[in-house]
Amino acid sequence: MATIYLFGVKGGGWKMGKITVFDVAKYFLTRVDQGAGSVMTHLKLQKLCYYAQAWHLVFTGKPLFEEQFEAWTHGPVCPALWHEYKGCGYQPIPKPDNFDPSTIFTKEQLEILDEVWNAYGQFDAKYLEELTHQEEPWRKARGSCLPGEACNNIISLKLMKEYYSQLLEDE
Repeated sequence: MATIYLFGVKGGGWKMGKITVFDVAKYFLTRVDQGAGSVMTHLKLQKLCYYAQAWHLVFTGKPLFEEQFEAWTHGPVCPALWHEYKGCGYQPIPKPDNFDPSTIFTKEQLEILDEVWNAYGQFDAKYLEELTHQEEPWRKARGSCLPGEACNNIISLKLMKEYYSQLLEDE
């Protein structure tokens, strides 16, 4: 049985529920400007959700959601999210209907998600894949796995927080 949490919302009211990787994915899907020719592929969505988790850890010290990422061949992948959208293949994922991020996320969470979108949303999936391949959390989780070799090693939240915190300090 899922645990339900109530979050106090600044300005009054309550938000009910627990943030999931699916909520974060829907947030990013709502940001796509399809009218301008932008698309969201499964690969890009995985990387954006990964960066949302990483930067939320840096700024709050806590994970944004419980689902974990594994060090797959094409970069960090959340298996639950992969199963949800695998039917899309390489095709663009459509925007969700009737999704209002303000009913799910706190103001602080939305600010972090907006920052992730502003920093990474402009890039295509292959660029984000290559970026994660250069970063320590994915590389360490891959261990001695060869390029192209299947790997389901979990990418450590602790390592994510340490690595991305260091990037922030180096700026």
